[in-house]
Amino acid sequence: MITAVISGDIISSTGLNDTGRALIENSLIKLLGELKREFDVYGRVIKGDYLECVVPEPSKALRVALIIKGFVKSIPIEKNIHYVVNKRVKLFKTHGIRLAIGYGELSRFNPEKGIIDGEAIYLSGRTINKSSTFSKNRLVIKHTLYFVSNNNKLNNEFEPLFALLDVLIGKATSKQCKVLYLKLMAYNEDAIVEKLGISQSVVNQHSRRAGWNAIEKAVKHFSEVIKAD
Repeated sequence: MITAVISGDIISSTGLNDTGRALIENSLIKLLGELKREFDVYGRVIKGDYLECVVPEPSKALRVALIIKGFVKSIPIEKNIHYVVNKRVKLFKTHGIRLAIGYGELSRFNPEKGIIDGEAIYLSGRTINKSSTFSKNRLVIKHTLYFVSNNNKLNNEFEPLFALLDVLIGKATSKQCKVLYLKLMAYNEDAIVEKLGISQSVVNQHSRRAGWNAIEKAVKHFSEVIKAD
């Protein structure tokens, strides 16, 4: 079966204390429940800071990935409460989570037994594992959003798109990311106003500053290209 697998790891997770790790892990588990209900995504959290998701409809993989990025960046992480290495909290708040979408075959997939095996998960997992952030004593983060497949035409088409989305999400604030996450989950503005307890004008402001129009077009374009593949 041709599918998409998203692999991801939390940025600078080694700086988290026990309280921070618990907050991240519990938040990810909650998110996976929402993704299961909305997109029938099978997901699991490994060692508290690593994520694997099987997206049965590959055309929705970018939407799901951006939902994850928006959600993670909106987790209320605080420097003096959740981080031992305080200087790393800035890296988390800027980048949140590194994600790779692997697009290809799954030779074996059994959610009940926790089996995910095949090209798609190899591609996503290898991409995450080789994108090391360490350079001597400092963290170097260049990219946090990847698409990888054995189709070079698709890879070349999506590379600049993903790079631009990476910059947009990286510049978005925690509050803006919360709005993006809800919009990508198909909440309308009235529902977002009620859920977040803010005015519609603030929702619009957050959406505009986070580049919602461009993000929405990118998600639609990705979906159309993958469906046509």
